[in-house]
Amino acid sequence: MIVQFTVRPGQGESSGFDLGDMLWTGELGEARSAGRSPDQGMMIHVSVAQLLDCLREFLTGRTKTVSFTGADTSFQLTFVKAKKGISVTGPSGPVSVLAPGELAETVLSAAEELAREHLDTLPSDGVADDYLAALGAFRLIALP
Repeated sequence: MIVQFTVRPGQGESSGFDLGDMLWTGELGEARSAGRSPDQGMMIHVSVAQLLDCLREFLTGRTKTVSFTGADTSFQLTFVKAKKGISVTGPSGPVSVLAPGELAETVLSAAEELAREHLDTLPSDGVADDYLAALGAFRLIALP
């Protein structure tokens, strides 16, 4: 599976509340927030931090199903634990079924890439701190 988090260009000075998009591509389909009507762009840094926290609790807990909705958007993903692995479903249907470790590593890689590209340009508005805290906690389960 491929996961990408991107910041939309042309928003002026960087902010923790910049709009961005998610793209999830798997063997069963694709879930994307870009190019949808109504617009499903989201506050990407806030959303990724929420996603990391949501998945960390899901992967380490007993809950069998969890839904994630990005910040200030209707874009939603559903994760379900099954015998074959974790199924990922987006607004258009199934995206992938993969092992928990593969899901964790893929999401961690995408979150770290977004951090490398954009966190240094964010002002100290608290969002960067929340993002880094969520990233650090998620690393503990993704890279045991």
